[in-house]
Amino acid sequence: MLYVLLDLCRKWLSEHGTWIGERGYYTLFAIFDQIQFRTLAAAILSFAIMIVFGRRVIAMLVRLKIGDAGLSDAEALKRHAASRANVPTMGGILIAAAILVSTLLLADLRQFYVQAGLIIFITFAGVGAADDWLKLTATQRGSKSRQGLYAWEKLVFQLGVAALVAWFLYGHTNTPAPDLAHVLNLPAQKTWESPGNVSSSLIYLGAIAYVAFATLMIAGMSNAVNIADGMDGLVGGTAGIVSIGLVVLSLIAGSQTAAQYLLVPHIPIADELAVMSGAMAGACFGFLWWNCSPASVFMGDTGALALGALVGYIAVITRQEFVIVAMCGIFMIEAGSVALQVGYFKSTGGKRIFKVAPYHHHLHLSGWTEQQVVARFWIITVLLLALALATIKIR
Repeated sequence: MLYVLLDLCRKWLSEHGTWIGERGYYTLFAIFDQIQFRTLAAAILSFAIMIVFGRRVIAMLVRLKIGDAGLSDAEALKRHAASRANVPTMGGILIAAAILVSTLLLADLRQFYVQAGLIIFITFAGVGAADDWLKLTATQRGSKSRQGLYAWEKLVFQLGVAALVAWFLYGHTNTPAPDLAHVLNLPAQKTWESPGNVSSSLIYLGAIAYVAFATLMIAGMSNAVNIADGMDGLVGGTAGIVSIGLVVLSLIAGSQTAAQYLLVPHIPIADELAVMSGAMAGACFGFLWWNCSPASVFMGDTGALALGALVGYIAVITRQEFVIVAMCGIFMIEAGSVALQVGYFKSTGGKRIFKVAPYHHHLHLSGWTEQQVVARFWIITVLLLALALATIKIR
């Protein structure tokens, strides 16, 4: 919003050739034309919002008795759950607000990719908030009240919204021929082509394949991040680190020069998503101020579902799904541990691979302290980020 207004003002001043337009305006405001500056500004603004309003939001959640009941189906986790009792959750509303405000002020809202990203983020935050609210007000509504949304309800919503947005994304192209916005960018494959060219060596996804792939990426990443949310600072720190990688990939994808140099898909205007990624990084690191051990607030599904969906969405737009999945290795391990545990339990009639899933709880019960699990997962994510970004040049 702020950037759009400044841009319109710049155009008007340049057309009228005033002294302000020629000198003063560019001295004061032209820096906003630089996507790198707006990305850093979004990160700083988002972080500041978390710090300034964090205590007030936490106090409000406490007054509303929006706390974590500390319930768990696993006997081994009772002690861990008890330590989390009565800590307010739904802190994700603060994360969502910080990202939205920063994006609305500093991103170019006229661009379709930004608009679609906001739709994905808002809707997934909304379903997470509905799930959190039903869980946290169940006691007040009676013993027979619903304990959150049913799993199939959340899944249908996630898949439906992701598929709808993916369909419009596929149709959003400047040329009738297939372009790099639809290419399957395989690891170590050279996927840059000059504008208008269609290479026979590349795999261009059709409408159905593109929508299916994008839907699974967005919904799957959303659920993976949500599954990993279970220890103080785990998701906030890990998602913050991944966000730095998203900034880099968005800037590369949106720059024809950088994309050509690195032989990756050039997606015009994708660099505007760097502003959203920067806002996400600032919000996640700002949330750590209140969520580090011992946590004063939890993000809940409101934050986890929205953050994961935004990660998946940016992966789809930049055509760097495999690179971003590698960055999100911790989230993949967490989700995979649950799938393996459930599958093995059902197939063997009650046997388990892990003491309990997700995997961070298995490590906790194996002797690691909660702080050790979280800190080591952050370290692993930094290493995965470095390795994933390094693979871009190996092609």
